[in-house]
Amino acid sequence: MSQFEFDVIIIGSGPGGYVAAIRSGQLGLKTALIEKNELGGVCLNWGCIPSKSLLKSAEILNLMKESNEHGIYFSDLKSDLGQAVNRSRKIVKKLTDGISFLLKKNNVEIISGCSQITDKNEVTIIENNKKISSKNIIIATGAKFKDIPNLSVDEEIIINSKNALNLQKKPNKAIIIGAGATGVEFSYMWNAFGTEVTLVELQNQILPLEDTEISKQLSRSLIKKGIKIQTQTKVEKVTKKPSGALLQLNSNGKISEIETDIVLVAVGMEGNVKDIGLENLGIEIENNFININENMMTNVEGIYAIGDVTGKTLLAHVASAQGIHAIEHIAGESPSPINYSLMPRAIYSNPQVASFGITEQQAISQGTKIKVGKFPLSASGKAMALGHNEGMIKIISEFESGIILGAHMVGPEVTELLGELGIATMLESTEDELAMTIHPHPTISESIVEACLAMNNKAIHM
Repeated sequence: MSQFEFDVIIIGSGPGGYVAAIRSGQLGLKTALIEKNELGGVCLNWGCIPSKSLLKSAEILNLMKESNEHGIYFSDLKSDLGQAVNRSRKIVKKLTDGISFLLKKNNVEIISGCSQITDKNEVTIIENNKKISSKNIIIATGAKFKDIPNLSVDEEIIINSKNALNLQKKPNKAIIIGAGATGVEFSYMWNAFGTEVTLVELQNQILPLEDTEISKQLSRSLIKKGIKIQTQTKVEKVTKKPSGALLQLNSNGKISEIETDIVLVAVGMEGNVKDIGLENLGIEIENNFININENMMTNVEGIYAIGDVTGKTLLAHVASAQGIHAIEHIAGESPSPINYSLMPRAIYSNPQVASFGITEQQAISQGTKIKVGKFPLSASGKAMALGHNEGMIKIISEFESGIILGAHMVGPEVTELLGELGIATMLESTEDELAMTIHPHPTISESIVEACLAMNNKAIHM
């Protein structure tokens, strides 16, 4: 009989923690999952899922605004952000109930409460001082937006994404600080509901981690919708007023002021590493993220970390992959290593942005010899039929071998193309092999073929 109550204790039930718990149960390990808030973590409750629900509402609203072109007429189109938010909360409730069912189905013991690691094999539940033991502990506590000087969130005028997802009325004016995925998605959603939105970004482009051409195309599309974008701009000062805030902005030395009803802070992430007992064990932390090796192990034997708290790639599907890897390693299996450089990235604005792998700019700076193939969606019959043909498909391959190194896309539903390209990359497919793959017509996906053909000046439709 084991000296420990559990084979695995997992702290945090986000897409890393709950997926790890289910896999652990599948492998016959006695598993405890500790969660201080709602099952599903930030992603399901206050991130990925409710935001996509609201973005769908925004998409429908924008389609209705274009209805005259399709011979459909409205005399009095109205929108209600509160109702859209209520719909999103119903979806969240259904999914959290589903996770609870799956955990119980796989014999995972769910423990509600705050916890601290008090020994390398022991976790204490703070509320009742109950101690539970395990040979293996997985930290899956996620991450949060950093506290920015002069931008303390008050949850009324200066808000975070959680607050934004629960607003019952649209703000008349909104300034979003940070034009990463969160900032861009909220800019599109609020704009659709009639908010005057300004995106403020310190770097020289929105979506700073994405390919420059893709960022420029998205910028043009957002500006066309009426969203204001200020890049290379720093927020110097925020003065709160009874009905909003006054921001002082510095754009390359040019000072300006702008008033707003609400400020959404969407910059800078750090791991949730405080108050969970890491200092008791000497677990290595760097820049507020936990250091791990290729098997998700920390520097302390038996303690693993997965998901955003590791700072590897702050995406839900990466957390899930890490969780499965950690559990399979604990179970004595030999899971395949995770290649973080090829993790797919998806931004659900309209148009959507989807990408993975190396960008053209990175290849140039690294001295990697590449071929680049591009296909504009203005030449896509399906995109034109949808009425959304602003965008492009851009594929990057290694010059000599032709192996696909990256893909960068902006356009309608391009996030759905990442699965196909991910399989192709895993199998080390070449641009020629992708070009020979017959795709159904008309689809956005056939633009992948055209982009690969374009690498050798063989594109058919341009």
